[in-house]
Amino acid sequence: MTTHDETLNRRLRRQLVPGAGLMMPGAANALTARLIEAAGHPLLMVSGAAVANTFLGVPDIGLSSVTELALHVDAIRDAVGIPIVVDADTGFGNALNVRRTVRTLERAGANAIMLEDQTFPKRCGHFDGKSVVPAAEMVAKIHAAVDARKDADLVILARTDARAVEGLEAAMQRARDYLDAGADMLFIEAPLSRDELLAIPREVPGLHLCNMVVGGRTPLLPREELARAGFAAICYANAALQASALAMRSVLAHLHNHGDVAGVQAQLMSFAERQSMLGAQDYAELARRYA
Repeated sequence: MTTHDETLNRRLRRQLVPGAGLMMPGAANALTARLIEAAGHPLLMVSGAAVANTFLGVPDIGLSSVTELALHVDAIRDAVGIPIVVDADTGFGNALNVRRTVRTLERAGANAIMLEDQTFPKRCGHFDGKSVVPAAEMVAKIHAAVDARKDADLVILARTDARAVEGLEAAMQRARDYLDAGADMLFIEAPLSRDELLAIPREVPGLHLCNMVVGGRTPLLPREELARAGFAAICYANAALQASALAMRSVLAHLHNHGDVAGVQAQLMSFAERQSMLGAQDYAELARRYA
């Protein structure tokens, strides 16, 4: 139960326990974040890929900046009351950049910040051609992140992409090193089989996140199995984005081909539902109060 004075950072830490299997959809913007919260999810991730795809219209190849990301985090924080995990890619540079990144995103409203050990510019974790920095360089970044946070309850989530470069055993050793460096939570990206995925929380101590990418390299396993294996959180970073992009393409093609929305209206949220989702009535009441 949440106490009246419990911060979101503390709530997140209380919820994140081995085997919790918390579902964590990803959001690109405040609209998606509202939908995630309304669906009853206990937390969300601000997906770096989703921000790049929707804000810039580009693939997840490291083209976004920390200031652009922080603007999205700030808007999302203002829209929802659940904890926010922010995908901060490589920290946008070296250990000194990581200090600024952590402080910037913490001020914007992040409750957890994820940092990865890819070289810059990074790539989507399920793309080919990835490379990783030496483990010692990532350890230094984790030290910088831990030192930079203002609230000791802010969660530092360390991600390794070494599975694709150095193999699973090396990736698991990196995760152990990152835990020793002060990371609060771990994420080994893109294991290639069910056995690899389920071995991670068994072989590596600590809290673990797994990422279910529809069409990616990791097999999609049900929440119950992942929770039994020990995962604290299960991320569907871009499921909402993929669903909305498919729906938009379908409706826009129909509109182009037929000149109206007859036949696809069932795919459209009603005007009233949209206003309700956005809290229009709350803003109307505020307007009356200040009139």
